[in-house]
Amino acid sequence: MRAVNLTTGQEIAGNVTAARSLMARMKGLLGKKKMAEGDGMLIEPCKGIHTFGMQFRIDVVFFDRRKRIVAVRRKLPPNRITPFYYRAAGVLELPSGTLDKIPAKIGDEVAFV
Repeated sequence: MRAVNLTTGQEIAGNVTAARSLMARMKGLLGKKKMAEGDGMLIEPCKGIHTFGMQFRIDVVFFDRRKRIVAVRRKLPPNRITPFYYRAAGVLELPSGTLDKIPAKIGDEVAFV
């Protein structure tokens, strides 16, 4: 599936994998060496993430039930924990640097198609 910023009309990621089961959400990106440009990991439900055990930085977009962005984290390094975002319903994890090229800001609406 693809992730698109409906507010700007830009594609955020063209190859998004969904992690919706408990096991898939727990595993997330663990064990991966890197993410390719255009990849994304959609985790639902999710209000916060960690990068313990990861080997690379990621960009992160948290969104609410209406798919409106509530928080953005750029270049999140390994072995970190994000804040817990009470309004978040899910998160899109992206290769580090994606959000430098494709801006996403709080309030933008995201679609997964």
